[in-house]
Amino acid sequence: MKFDPPLERVTLLRRYKRFMADVVRADGSEMTVHCPNTGSMKHCVLGEPQLALISDSGNPKRKYRHTLEAVQVAHGHWAGVNTSRPNALVEEAIRAGAVTGLNPGSGVEREVKYGDSRFDLALGERSDPHTFVEVKNVTLGPGPNDPDDGVIAFPDSVTERGQKHLLTLMEVVASGKRAVLFFCVQHSGAQAARPADEIDARYGVLLRDAVEKGVEVLAWKVALSADGFRLEHPLPIQL
Repeated sequence: MKFDPPLERVTLLRRYKRFMADVVRADGSEMTVHCPNTGSMKHCVLGEPQLALISDSGNPKRKYRHTLEAVQVAHGHWAGVNTSRPNALVEEAIRAGAVTGLNPGSGVEREVKYGDSRFDLALGERSDPHTFVEVKNVTLGPGPNDPDDGVIAFPDSVTERGQKHLLTLMEVVASGKRAVLFFCVQHSGAQAARPADEIDARYGVLLRDAVEKGVEVLAWKVALSADGFRLEHPLPIQL
């Protein structure tokens, strides 16, 4: 995923109303940008000015032309906070044959319905996919006063939607098809991934149950830079 122009380095002042953030540019001017993240952004927004990266849509008709893409977090690491990026990153890597075990085969489809759920990606023919993939943006790293252990967690707030996806992934396996939960870890300090039981205990229980029932869980670290993001390498998962 290349950025043209490259992402602009700014200072994040605050995030508010869920989808808005105020930043200061290098010339000292203040600007409001779009913040596409429905989570709490725990340990991503630190409550004080911090370095950040924004993209420029190039569309002057957009109310907020620029988008918050990444922020510098505790211990000098960076976290990608635009939750619209992971699906494209994972799809791009699968299509390129870069994700071991996920062969694009006859195609990769976006937003494929299964039962009353809709999965981010599906492999195979849209009318009859053989593999369903649910992608999660994982950014909950250690806070400023925590040891830098490299273990990044999901979710950062209670997610009933995520719980529902796990239940449906189990249904996929029961139907004889393949189900994959893909942790897209947008955190430069990542060394492993885990469920955030302290945030959403039910999600952790369901995740372990899903693994026992045959749902596969993959975690990959994303390399973040102003020029582009890409899936870098797989990470161990601590269950």
